[in-house]
Amino acid sequence: MTDAEDRKPQSDEARSAFVPPAGVAAPADGESSTTSEFALPQGLAVPKTTGTDSETTSEFALPEGLAVPKTTGTDSETTSEFAVPDGLGVPPPQPHEAEGSAFTVPSTYSAKQPPAAFTPPSGIPLVSLTKDVPWQDRMRTMLRMPVTERPAPELVQRHDEAGPAVPRVLDLTLRIGELLLAGGEGAEDVEAAMFAVCRSYGLDRCEPNVTFTLLSISHQPSLVDDPVTASRTVRRRSPDYTRLAAVYRLVDDLSDDETHVSLEEAYGRLAEIRRNRHPYPGWVLTGASGLLAGAASVLVGGNYLVFVAAAIGAMLGDRLAWLCAGRGLPEFYQFTVAAMPPAAIGVALTLAHADVKASAVITGGLFALLPGRALVAGVQDGLTGFYITASARLLEVLYFFVGIVAGVLTVLYFGVQLGAKLNPDAALGVSERPLWQIAASMLLSLTFAVLLQQERSTVAMVTLNGGVAWVVYGAMRYAGDISPVASTAVAAGVVGLFGQLLSRYRFASALPYTTAAIGPLLPGSATYFGLLGIAQNEVDSGLVYLTQAVALAMAIAIGVNLGSEISRMFLRIGSAEKRRAAKRTRGF
Repeated sequence: MTDAEDRKPQSDEARSAFVPPAGVAAPADGESSTTSEFALPQGLAVPKTTGTDSETTSEFALPEGLAVPKTTGTDSETTSEFAVPDGLGVPPPQPHEAEGSAFTVPSTYSAKQPPAAFTPPSGIPLVSLTKDVPWQDRMRTMLRMPVTERPAPELVQRHDEAGPAVPRVLDLTLRIGELLLAGGEGAEDVEAAMFAVCRSYGLDRCEPNVTFTLLSISHQPSLVDDPVTASRTVRRRSPDYTRLAAVYRLVDDLSDDETHVSLEEAYGRLAEIRRNRHPYPGWVLTGASGLLAGAASVLVGGNYLVFVAAAIGAMLGDRLAWLCAGRGLPEFYQFTVAAMPPAAIGVALTLAHADVKASAVITGGLFALLPGRALVAGVQDGLTGFYITASARLLEVLYFFVGIVAGVLTVLYFGVQLGAKLNPDAALGVSERPLWQIAASMLLSLTFAVLLQQERSTVAMVTLNGGVAWVVYGAMRYAGDISPVASTAVAAGVVGLFGQLLSRYRFASALPYTTAAIGPLLPGSATYFGLLGIAQNEVDSGLVYLTQAVALAMAIAIGVNLGSEISRMFLRIGSAEKRRAAKRTRGF
């Protein structure tokens, strides 16, 4: 830059750009200094600042001459373009601590005078939610509404005057959702429970989100406040329906306006639920797995020798799976190891030329391993719109099924190489003993309920439900000569209908009344025949049986879900209008 250019006159805008920050002193005469294009030209006065050490000029600064309303009792103040103008009759904000942390109560919240809910331009439709129906139906109804149409929660004083501790409420909500999701509950029911907990403590505008391994919830106090979001990861899943029922009772008490459960009491009850031991010891579970396999072998035509052989094989597989779990092996290898003893006992009986249906022994052992609970939950999540969670659950089922296939195929392959003559048609004469089969189906449901750690008060009802399911299936399949897929779907629908009615009667989850009851309908025989065909190099027939097994499994899951939906369709659900489902596209 030349001296001539330095002496050029500058505009006011250009001069303001070279103003040095306040507090920076110009060098005195006679001292060395560095000349820069940003230096202040001589003769240009610097505006004086008083009372402040530093000042930042911004386009959002308040223009001179505009009076600012004074506020007292506050240490900090935030100016926003969403501020309410003076003269609108809005009461001044109450004294509060400076925000800036997620653990402080939002400034817009007041326990005595909560902020008014947002009103859309079209108005809020009248929604009447009765209180004499299960909280699941009320919360599911509101979750399927748009956010702007949800009725505001009633003021329930479960906290002090400062309002609820938002992060603690969200943490309690996530912990409750974690126990439900780990116990096998569907994603929609988990979201309904999380939404119920938040509303019970007065938190409106909450959005829960559930996937297979991640739970999250977001709370936005108002349209101009920052949202608070928390998440939790579910890494371990174990079927314990006793714990599941206890969590449902806790959520039911929180949703009841007449039951005042504080945050401390809720945390205490939740900690007690987590500390409770399983209702059945390990040896009872091992014995239950053996009885389940024996009862399943009777369903496919076995006698008392087959019952004993299948029970021994299943108990050996259960102990081996426990041993692998103690060594930290993944569940895939646990299923693989557990499927080997029943298949080995069946092959050994065939090689010994014993008068025993080996196919019934192996089929009974497979009944104790088929992941029917995860399959039903996965299909239910897909039917209710939770496609990510449904895909993850079905992928888990696929891995378990591949593990079972690997274990059984390994044993069958060596058996065929040793000369074992396994006849695929040896266990098909199953329509001659209806009374024995009904008793076996009830025993299978009973032992399945024990394996799922159900409460003793629910075991009798689920046992009866399993017997009814087999009666419906047997009447349609053997007496009516209807296809097995249609018969299975109708029987599973009856299971889902009865289970939903029982759960509504007790204000509890429907899983304890439905999961064990579908045990007699699981496709154990079709799975075994498919694996046997592959082991005997009859791949075409094996794939046909495996396809039939998949079709039966899907029929079970869809039937259970359809029965539950039918019960909700014809019963009052707590809304002035029918429960609205999400609108789906029709091919476009």
